[in-house]
Amino acid sequence: MKNKKENETVPEFETSYEAVANMGVGWNLGNTLESVWTGDDDGRNWRLWETGWGQAVTRPQLMTMMRDAGFGAIRVPVSWGVHMDADGKVYQEWMNRVNEVVDYVLGAGLYCIINVHHDTGADEELAWLVASPEGYQRAKDRYEHLWEQIAERFKDYDQRLLFESFNEMLDEGRSWCFASLSTGYDAEIAAGAYKAINDYAQSFVDVVRATGGNNSTRNLIVNTYGACNGAGDWNPHLLDPLRNMRKPSDSVSEHIIFQVHSYPMIDDLAAMEKEVTTMLDDLERYLEPLGGPVIVGEWGTFSENPSLENYCYYSSYFVSEAKKRGIGTFHWMGISDGIHRGIPCFNEPEKTEAIIKGYHGEGYSPIIPVIDDFDITYKVTYHKLWSELNLYDSRLDLNEYQGITLKLSQAPASGVFHIKVYGEEDGKEQSVPVSGATVTVSFNASDLGASTTAATLQCLKEGSHTVTIENVSLIKRDGTLVDSTPSVFWGCEVEIVVNK
Repeated sequence: MKNKKENETVPEFETSYEAVANMGVGWNLGNTLESVWTGDDDGRNWRLWETGWGQAVTRPQLMTMMRDAGFGAIRVPVSWGVHMDADGKVYQEWMNRVNEVVDYVLGAGLYCIINVHHDTGADEELAWLVASPEGYQRAKDRYEHLWEQIAERFKDYDQRLLFESFNEMLDEGRSWCFASLSTGYDAEIAAGAYKAINDYAQSFVDVVRATGGNNSTRNLIVNTYGACNGAGDWNPHLLDPLRNMRKPSDSVSEHIIFQVHSYPMIDDLAAMEKEVTTMLDDLERYLEPLGGPVIVGEWGTFSENPSLENYCYYSSYFVSEAKKRGIGTFHWMGISDGIHRGIPCFNEPEKTEAIIKGYHGEGYSPIIPVIDDFDITYKVTYHKLWSELNLYDSRLDLNEYQGITLKLSQAPASGVFHIKVYGEEDGKEQSVPVSGATVTVSFNASDLGASTTAATLQCLKEGSHTVTIENVSLIKRDGTLVDSTPSVFWGCEVEIVVNK
């Protein structure tokens, strides 16, 4: 670990409290730089990993769009373990790409948070950061070396860049909600997990500060165990992650921020309001007295199919109530997702407006472009046999929908593609070959059942194949056409072509 040089000038950065206020309302660039399980272990190939979970390659225009809509900060989750060699050195190609995305965010005038993301969590193979005394000792050197590399790369960046220690770190039993839940509550195991969380946080602060430069006073974010927020009343230990959180010792004052995540059920709005209010009360009661402000670095809902009306009400309520208390909020992605990010535009404009107005007020007029504002085509490149592009990927009732039409710029070679429709359960499928520039599939209930869950354009040949899609339309029972936006399923990539 490097030591700060004597007589080095310490920059006068804004305090953590000022930073949370100045960040405004935030959004997560999710399923992007933190993706894992892509089917390829080449950690140097940033494009493969960045698009591995169906997202478009990130471009500066996406950040400009977020700024113009009214967002003030972007959290950029980053996974590192798959992008490091055996000695813990981050591949230069990966570090460079993370740097580029950070520059996109800051270049748009936004605040940016980068973290250590799926290096924690429930996956036993990938999560090398574990909340236990033994886990901390195993990972300490590698973890500190990782943060030294990140801190050195960004040490000259200004106060709008913040570092987050780790994401949702769990104990050896991968317990959510509070430590040792998965194995039956054990006070000794739980105490060890909470101590480890605080030890990791201290290592993080010590390493970053020691690199000097602007890192001497950069605002740093530390998370509770599992990023748990203490909500609920079904177990007396739910508040333990808050009660056992400690503020790391720091060489400067007022430059630490605490983070939790929140995903309440929202089917019952009155119950949602009660849970959110109690959670915010608890954050004020347990974390703020430690000497730092709080952000909710991820929020959304665990409700399976909430109504749009409920989600919009919840979004506005959650953001506005948190703002009143000086608590920052970062929506967990959605709103601009998949192909929409490559245009860029919003695929959930109503939710976006609710979030923005929840923070800025009903009189605010956000700029929210949607896909219908653009004339676009989709250039799809397939890399593998059987790879698939989603033509739609949501459940459709066959009493309401009768089919789907695909229009290509030109007819593909015979036998290269077919449209595969997935029925209401495994084994129920329908396939139609694509032999012309336009193909229409009539849903067959005898093959699919009462509903369909997705339709894909699937590649039937080895090698690389390219096709350009002009339009995908779902056909309702009354003959009405409803445009559908394609998205990557697996083994292919999509380039958005915006036609002038």
